[in-house]
Amino acid sequence: QVRLVESGGGLVQPGRSLRLSCAASGFSLDYYALAWFRQAPGKEREGVSYISSSDGSTYYADSVKGRFTISRDNAKHTVYLQMNNLNPEDTAVYYCAADTKGYSSVERFLMDDFGSWGQGTQVTVSS
Repeated sequence: QVRLVESGGGLVQPGRSLRLSCAASGFSLDYYALAWFRQAPGKEREGVSYISSSDGSTYYADSVKGRFTISRDNAKHTVYLQMNNLNPEDTAVYYCAADTKGYSSVERFLMDDFGSWGQGTQVTVSS
């Protein structure tokens, strides 16, 4: 069974850090571009960060640029999102996704490009 499982969410104070992990089971992540999306209450799901499968090129939304870092460890079938200097606007459910369709690129990626999704992990930033 193909699965993506996120972990590492929680409640943190503004200015602190969290590292999210997303582990794959049932398939290898080596050949897929990977992304993190998030969805805040009452808002649409948005792409936060992306990493290609070919050369490791990355993309960050303007709202997280300079604070978040995406990385992948193909040997561990895991993708990470290091989140530093968190603020309340980062509060959301975070989802990892794998582009099993091969349509995405670092210049353009859409939710529909991703055929495999995790269940999400809640990140709450509050004092």
